[in-house]
Amino acid sequence: MESVSREFVRAAPRLDGMVVSAVGYRTRGELPGLHRGLPSPYLTLIFSLDGPVVTGHTPEQAAGRHATRTDIVVGGLHQSPAYVVRPEHEAGIQLAVHPLAARALFGVPAAELAGELVTPGAEVMGRRAADVRELLCEQGSWEERFASLSGYLRQRAATEASGGSVRPEVAEAWAWLARHRGVGTLRGLSRHVALSERRLTTLFRAETGLSPKQAGRLMRFQRARNAVVRPVATGGAPDLARVAADCGYYDHSHLVRDFQQYTGVSPSGWLAEECRNIQAGSHGGGEG
Repeated sequence: MESVSREFVRAAPRLDGMVVSAVGYRTRGELPGLHRGLPSPYLTLIFSLDGPVVTGHTPEQAAGRHATRTDIVVGGLHQSPAYVVRPEHEAGIQLAVHPLAARALFGVPAAELAGELVTPGAEVMGRRAADVRELLCEQGSWEERFASLSGYLRQRAATEASGGSVRPEVAEAWAWLARHRGVGTLRGLSRHVALSERRLTTLFRAETGLSPKQAGRLMRFQRARNAVVRPVATGGAPDLARVAADCGYYDHSHLVRDFQQYTGVSPSGWLAEECRNIQAGSHGGGEG
């Protein structure tokens, strides 16, 4: 029986805040199964260096003939887990992309990526993206791959003019939510950007695909998830009541309800599924 090996390599994206985290991964000898791709306040961009990434809205879809199969994954903001088939061996680079960078990197606002759980990247980024993937597969080191991918994305950001620009009120609204770690009120936010709550929500949703309240909840959940993961990564156990209080939830039950929406299971159920990956270093990154 082949022994299990897991390799996770992080890189500093250095793309002016457009990419929040970059992780190269390679695993072998895994038992085939399903992995939950959790909602977050960032878009997902994956270049597979192995077979296609197979995903679905449900475990049944992911395992069936209606699954999405693509070598380059572009994932929009979503509020329920994506189910990803975990093969015996896989490799790739996964990026967390700031949603307000969607116009620069993908040529469309993030809202246009929210209709589907996963969009084949070549459909969004064109043939050049497929050529870059082939180059990444041929290169022999993570350092080379990160450099090539960063160069490609930097070039796209410099030349992609069709996506237009993000309205400054929306950009400031996102920054305000991030500063408040997702727990600020819509009233306070609308006053800050000098727009009515209705107008702000309309503009924000048109840009990101989410309302400000939904985006704030994702930011809060991201912070809570990172706080839950932190002690597990070193062999400890999280204090969920403390995490709830620190992250702005009303109580422990409120945290559990968010976990059930965003993961489909309780915090303890999710940790039981992901414990090995967490301890191997595959979680984390992004803004906590």
